[in-house]
Amino acid sequence: MKLWTGRFQKEADPKTNDFNSSISIDSRMAQEDIEGSIAHAEMLGKCGIIAESESEKIVAGLRTIAADLESGALAIDPDAEDIHTFVEQVLTARIGDAGKRLHTARSRNDQVALDVRLYLKKRCAGLKTQLKELLAVLLDLAEKHADAVMPGYTHMQRAQPVTFGHHLMAYAEMVLRDIDRLSDAVRRMDVSPLGSGALAGTTYPLDREMTAELLGLSGVTRNSLDGVADRDFCAEIASACAICMVHLSRLSEELVLWCSWEFKFIELDDAFSTGSSIMPQKKNPDLAELIRGKSGRVFGDVTALLTMMKGLPLAYNKDMQEDKEAVFDAVDTLSLCLTPLVPMLSTMTVLRENMRAAAAKGFINATDCADYLVSAKGVPFRDAYKITGTLVAKCIEKGLTLETLPLSEYQAVCASFDEGVFEAINLEKCVNDRKVQGGPAPENVLAAVKAARAVLETL
Repeated sequence: MKLWTGRFQKEADPKTNDFNSSISIDSRMAQEDIEGSIAHAEMLGKCGIIAESESEKIVAGLRTIAADLESGALAIDPDAEDIHTFVEQVLTARIGDAGKRLHTARSRNDQVALDVRLYLKKRCAGLKTQLKELLAVLLDLAEKHADAVMPGYTHMQRAQPVTFGHHLMAYAEMVLRDIDRLSDAVRRMDVSPLGSGALAGTTYPLDREMTAELLGLSGVTRNSLDGVADRDFCAEIASACAICMVHLSRLSEELVLWCSWEFKFIELDDAFSTGSSIMPQKKNPDLAELIRGKSGRVFGDVTALLTMMKGLPLAYNKDMQEDKEAVFDAVDTLSLCLTPLVPMLSTMTVLRENMRAAAAKGFINATDCADYLVSAKGVPFRDAYKITGTLVAKCIEKGLTLETLPLSEYQAVCASFDEGVFEAINLEKCVNDRKVQGGPAPENVLAAVKAARAVLETL
């Protein structure tokens, strides 16, 4: 039976029911719907809006429904219009007319707004746990490889020397922001819309603060229209997931590159790789590629939410039923991608020698060569830049590197050069001397790891 019978003289067309139904999506909020209903019923009884004996009967009945759903003794009816209808009808069937009093001073509009908030709050806590696990793995790897010299890139061209630890700490910073972004979204979401009713509140003397406190929420919404019409929190959480997926996709792209024969900076564990149906030599980074690919669907979820909301007048409109599928998919996809990423990183083999060899071949110490002329010989930087560029061209012509180019060739370009240049362009020294705050010197990396671990302990 529909909750809105009475006004209508005929049954809805079955196709209308099918199109209107949201049970396949919102059934995952069953426990949250029951939690909200228990708090609402307790408040109704405490405020004398319904008899306390009926409130107690409702609460007891709801708890048995929750337990039966959890154990599997009760299955959700796929023909129910939505989870709210299903729970109320099962309750009424079990406890009689008292169950019909549960919906006093409440609308499905403020009810669903609450359910989504409660559900997403739990899911965000789970995502933060997964992100903290990812952060811990990144910090462990960064600490272990704080002094592993590798080429840093711009435009995908070897640019300047960094360390693998420093590179990974860049992703650690991204993950820290991801955690903070989710926390910030939850902070704004952590209010109860119950009491907003359909749109204009209610004439019943509700204690909204009591309901919020029972649900562990920090407060209540301040405007009844906004209480039922707001879906900013869905868009915010989906956006936070999308930004996080950008980070996971970038990291995955680098994993794909690094494990290729062209780079060979890492070797992925067999447990997190796949093969080819026709090429027996292949070892493919499919998991990283899937993470990279799945980022697009999360971006689409954000677009769907924003597009759905952009033209809606206040207050509730049925369009908003589409909010759950999009935001649920965003959190589901992010969680799914984090699940294999953590063990994939923790089990990979880092090939430090290959990283060092690549760093030696890319003239990534050219800036240090120019800086040597500036600091040790007083040559203006623009002149030093041109001199070094000429030396690089000479190295390319002769098939040499700056380390193997004879001093006589240096001096043929600029007489100011002496043996000190070879110490200045040593890759380890180039990295070790970059002690500026935020730089790649190993001591900086270790300090950054320590600081991030201290933050992690507070999250």
